[in-house]
Amino acid sequence: MNRYAIILAAGKGTRMQSNLYKVLHHVAGKPMVVHVLEAVEGLKPEKIITVVGHGADEVKSALGSQTEFVLQAEQLGTGHAVIQAEPLLKNLEGHTLVTYGDTPLLTAETLDQAFQYHQANQMMATVLTAIAPNPFGYGRIIRDEQKNVLKIVEQKDANADEAAITEINTGTYIFDNRLLFEALSQVDTNNAQGEFYVTDVIGIMKAAGENVGAYIMPDFNESLGVNDRVQLAFAEKVMRQRINEKHMRNGVTLIDPATTYIESDVKIGRDTIIEAAVRLKGQTVIGSDNLITSGTEIIDSKTEAGVVIRQSVIEESLIGRGSDVGPFAHLRPKSELLEHVHVGNFSEIKNSTLGNGTKVGHLTYVGDATVGESVNFGAGTILVNYDGKNKFHTEIADYAFIGSNSNLVSPLKIGQNALIAAGSTVTEDVMADDLVIGRAKQVNKVGRAKGKPHYKNAE
Repeated sequence: MNRYAIILAAGKGTRMQSNLYKVLHHVAGKPMVVHVLEAVEGLKPEKIITVVGHGADEVKSALGSQTEFVLQAEQLGTGHAVIQAEPLLKNLEGHTLVTYGDTPLLTAETLDQAFQYHQANQMMATVLTAIAPNPFGYGRIIRDEQKNVLKIVEQKDANADEAAITEINTGTYIFDNRLLFEALSQVDTNNAQGEFYVTDVIGIMKAAGENVGAYIMPDFNESLGVNDRVQLAFAEKVMRQRINEKHMRNGVTLIDPATTYIESDVKIGRDTIIEAAVRLKGQTVIGSDNLITSGTEIIDSKTEAGVVIRQSVIEESLIGRGSDVGPFAHLRPKSELLEHVHVGNFSEIKNSTLGNGTKVGHLTYVGDATVGESVNFGAGTILVNYDGKNKFHTEIADYAFIGSNSNLVSPLKIGQNALIAAGSTVTEDVMADDLVIGRAKQVNKVGRAKGKPHYKNAE
């Protein structure tokens, strides 16, 4: 059975009270419509068509080449939206999924189960339904005494008995593709909104004697459509719980899952321990046996096995096996720590590679540098890499020792096993095994401080 999919993503979403189009609001680090597309891709359909309208260019940019697009220039209802896909689908044999771009909690597993139900029961139309604790606002599933689906009634069109029904329409359907577009040609606007409803297709098919059914999803939360910021926050909460449970079941320890924020594309190795209030974002990959303590944020970065990160910020960087960072360190983009590197508290690394066993003491800045193995940076060392207009590079060879409070003015090369005395300002290249002392000459003026208002005795 060929599978096709239509994602409806043309609405503006006025209840979001936002300049950002509704389906582009993020849940777990990516736009809602991207979550929907990824769930649909799990079905391996022959075609995916996304219906765009408001913010069409932005939606296209978010989804890229993974889907074809059609434009709904004027929003005249869900049925009208589906009709826009007719030129791409009308003559194809198979079955078509119709779903919304604002339902980020739908899973590929549930959609596949619905397809299997649809196929096993030889349905021409299947509605994905759920049992709602509070069904207000949803379309109701109307069944006969034998539990067969008769029709779907929208909230504004429901009478008192229909409004009391708790089985609701999630807005996701599977149709025989040819029958879908035949039925859409018969849909009218005789309803409270004066719009073309895709839900009317169910009644039309039923009246024509076609086999129509409903698959009840096991988890009501999957049905959530996000229409305002309250629902967005709830979707975020559900998604975060789902993601965290997946990692815990795969062997990751989360000390306080309720305060741990892990975005959907993050990967984490076994036996890693993550404390409370940690944020892992983007395409981050965490190795096995890591320890990540409270307050750490890691974005689009990778750590290898046995890494310890304490209360630090890591961006677009690589941390090698057995290295440790922090507390309160900052790895800015394009930083690479090889194996067993130490970056101490209140240190910052940017666009630099640190070789095996190198140690960067506290209160140190290393920017635009290539650093060899077992180099030692004393506290307060600064690589002076910027002259106000251009950035310059520093090369430091293996086993060099940089004394505390040194300034290395780039461009600069420091040779193997060189020793920079504490407090030095270095502006010229240093050869291997050299000792450099770059301090101002100390002058002691005997007795000249007597009677001065020092802090300890000043009023």
